[in-house]
Amino acid sequence: MNQQMQQAIKLLQLSNVELNEYLEEIVEANPLLEKEDASGTHESITERKDSDSMDDNFAQDDWDKSSESGDSYEASESEMSGGGESHDIGDNANDLLGVGAGGSHKFDDPEYSFENRLSKEPSLREHLMDQLHIMTEDTRDRMIGALLIDQLDEAGYLRADPEDLAARLECSEDRINKLLTRMKYFDPAGIFARDLADCLAMQLDEAGQLDTPMLRLLDNLDLLAAHEWDKLCKACDVNREYLNDMIEEVRRMQPKPASDFDHFVAQTVVPDVYMRPRPKNLGGGWHVELNTATLPKVLVNQEYYTTVASKASRKDDKEFLTSQMQSANWLVRALDQRAQTILKVASEIVEQQNAFFLYGIEFLQPMNLKDIAEAIEMHESTVSRVTTNKYIGTPRGVFELKYFFSTALIGADGLVHSAEAVKSKIKTMIDDEAPDAILSDDKIVEILAKDHIDIARRTVAKYREAMNIPSSVQRRKMKKQ
Repeated sequence: MNQQMQQAIKLLQLSNVELNEYLEEIVEANPLLEKEDASGTHESITERKDSDSMDDNFAQDDWDKSSESGDSYEASESEMSGGGESHDIGDNANDLLGVGAGGSHKFDDPEYSFENRLSKEPSLREHLMDQLHIMTEDTRDRMIGALLIDQLDEAGYLRADPEDLAARLECSEDRINKLLTRMKYFDPAGIFARDLADCLAMQLDEAGQLDTPMLRLLDNLDLLAAHEWDKLCKACDVNREYLNDMIEEVRRMQPKPASDFDHFVAQTVVPDVYMRPRPKNLGGGWHVELNTATLPKVLVNQEYYTTVASKASRKDDKEFLTSQMQSANWLVRALDQRAQTILKVASEIVEQQNAFFLYGIEFLQPMNLKDIAEAIEMHESTVSRVTTNKYIGTPRGVFELKYFFSTALIGADGLVHSAEAVKSKIKTMIDDEAPDAILSDDKIVEILAKDHIDIARRTVAKYREAMNIPSSVQRRKMKKQ
């Protein structure tokens, strides 16, 4: 695999924010490239490169000097034409307005399954997302969990109202609260707390120090801050020595659980793509567009190339300058191809998940990488790269593109049902069951059959266990207590 092929795959994997950082290095290394910022101004190359000292500069800059020319990039006319940065998806959800046959075949070749990840400490979001993936396989719960993670403030507190989040996703507040209860056991201790008292209580509980006097102390943090020791002793019903021990325990706790992650900033996820509803007078549906505010733009400085080329006398300098120009032109085309590929994939996902955006999380449709790849005529590996670490801003929140994928079940009526939708139905039925009418797995099978969902009892048991739901016998005992 040559260097340009490796670079092409890396470009496709990076988010817009990561891409900006990566391009800073590339632009600094190639004197013919300029990076345009969001305001439309250029970082001047001619100011930092002196053509009179061409030989010295070329000697210091050997990026891509050995790359081959000619066959490094082969994009067709249709792939590079248009340059549009948005797609409109109508009510019929079958119109991508000119989306063509797909991207460069070199992105799609499974032989080039190149992963280039730099070793780095995970951010708080990555740390929490890893735990979320271990905790549940339910696509809907993962989507809700990701939304909860993105609502954390810089201290690691979750101040968003679950009722508002439930309204945004059109799911039950009870489901969000139950998921949040489980996520509060994530590392670091105290994460997802409502406030300082809740954060300290979670950590003290984990340390086995949350007794009745400690709860009273946490209810009177204002007295602790004011050093009102006598009032605190009375409120906690303890003597001064016992109070001092309690205060020492509190001081050992971390009031800001996110502080250990130095690079954590609230709302770190920046959407690579946005979708918005289209007005009815324009046909309705959805408008999907790239986030141009974070989409980097790199230009080739033809004027500087002409100036330097006219002064190049040595053969090595001319060859190197030609190589740099070829690399610069290829990079610009590759960036455009990357943008169009992301937009195609995101638009197709929006088209296929139209019911989710219209009616809520219970209507998430079964979809896999192959479905998207076939629709836009790309390889599954390309879709996999595009949907990883890329985010779409929607009226229901910001989601990673990969969260819209789930497996499918074929019903008795021939209709396709999402496995996650079936799990959700099972969970809803169990949540709503009365203490004197506990549903067995066989009974759940019967109820699902009435909705034309034909699955085996062992499948119901498998889904129930995956959601950490006890058996009917265990639930009957629990609900009698």
